[in-house]
Amino acid sequence: MGTWILNGKMIGMGDNQERHHLFIEKGKIVSILSAADGNPNTEHHEVLNVEGKLVSPGFIDMHVHLREPGFEHKETIASGTRSAARGGYTTIACMPNTRPVIDTPETVKLVMDKAAAEGVVRVLPYGSITKNELGRELTDFPALKEAGAVGFTDDGVGVQSAQMMKDAMAWAKELDMPVIAHCEDNSLVEGAAVTEGAFARKHGLKGIPNESEAIHVGRDILLAEATGVHYHVCHVSTEQSVRLIRQAKAIGIHVTAEVCPHHLVLSDEDIPGMDANWKMNPPLRTPRDVQACIEGLEDGTIDIIVTDHAPHSAEEKAKGMLAAPFGIVGFETAFPLLYTKFVATGIWTLSFLLEKMTSAPADVFGLSWGRLAPGADADLTVIDLDEEQAVDPDTFLSKGKNTPFTGWKLKGWPVMTMAGGKVAWKNESFRFTNE
Repeated sequence: MGTWILNGKMIGMGDNQERHHLFIEKGKIVSILSAADGNPNTEHHEVLNVEGKLVSPGFIDMHVHLREPGFEHKETIASGTRSAARGGYTTIACMPNTRPVIDTPETVKLVMDKAAAEGVVRVLPYGSITKNELGRELTDFPALKEAGAVGFTDDGVGVQSAQMMKDAMAWAKELDMPVIAHCEDNSLVEGAAVTEGAFARKHGLKGIPNESEAIHVGRDILLAEATGVHYHVCHVSTEQSVRLIRQAKAIGIHVTAEVCPHHLVLSDEDIPGMDANWKMNPPLRTPRDVQACIEGLEDGTIDIIVTDHAPHSAEEKAKGMLAAPFGIVGFETAFPLLYTKFVATGIWTLSFLLEKMTSAPADVFGLSWGRLAPGADADLTVIDLDEEQAVDPDTFLSKGKNTPFTGWKLKGWPVMTMAGGKVAWKNESFRFTNE
């Protein structure tokens, strides 16, 4: 028995939303029919009539923190994948800054086995560039690739040694694997929690300067040019970084980049006080940087949108702006936040936003997902573009409730997510019209 999803709106040419019927069997999309051609024969099959809701490819997030192993009080693979599914994500790539660090084939396998057993969406692990992310010794790249790692990164810390990073890039190039870089010069950030800007000046705080990120971006672009590796820049947040990446792309260096929703909608001038739910790394930058990131995404300098989902416990975040850990959760607010801010206001088309969250990350990392087509895995998200509700962290499926968006009224909420033909999450209040 297969499954028919009836009357789902799909984005066509010119952002037209036309109704279609999708037939799914054995985890794959078998056919997509125009509703204008009439109703298919659904006898002997499951029928899910979504009646005009948007049907999108499942979102892909190439930068997330699932915290397991080692920090299960913050998040687990089980809770994190359910949170991702609620946000519309069907493929997520987890960072290696766990305990133990994902720096051996055994730890890669542990994560993959746990995800297969307890997760509800696809989990792709990264392997670390250096052992224990200490920046002193490279990991065994071939063994990590063989185990299933999809790239190499020391996210959470920047690789401080240029020689270490060059060696890593050269090895990754031999293996046809990407290097994903957290760009941060440690000598410029010690003891700082927010960016150099209006908030830091107002509260007499040491600031994190833009150049702490951009110095590594510039250095790594030159190393990527020398080695020919696919170099991907994590969570771009500064005007200088955008400018450097744009210049690198113009001369043909294989560099790609990502940006987070919070760096597109918030600046340091929005921080209401010493609330650590507004503390993330990179920090919220100045309005000028926000505009640069928006323009970079719009002109293709920045390729994709990621969440950098970074859950922490309430006790940890209660330590205040200076002592609390960096990071906010992002799975469950990403799409409605960006839809409300940019699509509902007419700044972006819906197809542009969906591309940056689906097909673009698939293209950047050579993945087979991110599109709805016959023969593709049945990964899809059903979205009610008219649904408006306030952000309530108490309803999050993530263990982390650390968000700056509490109380924000947003439109465009996922109501069902299907991964590999199976319902990974469904809003309890959403009813199919044939029920």
